[in-house]
Amino acid sequence: METVELKVEMVAIHEKRVRRCLSKIKGIEKVEVEGTTQKVVVTGCAHRNKILKSLRRSGLKAELWSAHNEILLNAYAAGGYGGSGGGSSGFGINHFSFF
Repeated sequence: METVELKVEMVAIHEKRVRRCLSKIKGIEKVEVEGTTQKVVVTGCAHRNKILKSLRRSGLKAELWSAHNEILLNAYAAGGYGGSGGGSSGFGINHFSFF
């Protein structure tokens, strides 16, 4: 039994599409979809390339989940990106505020 973690760019309406797509692959026992983090965890005996290929064929942008994705997610949740730069409300990059 193998667990494969994927990053799939989706909105709420794509969750059902992801589940339906992956349910057609033989050997997959469980699919967990976290829409807020765009993370999909697949458990079963299917090869990761076969899973990626199936998602991409259905029109979804998918890649294997990496440690870089986890770092970005934690930084975003902590307020490291976005409007926290410089204290003003606006568009901020690397602690410089624009607008």
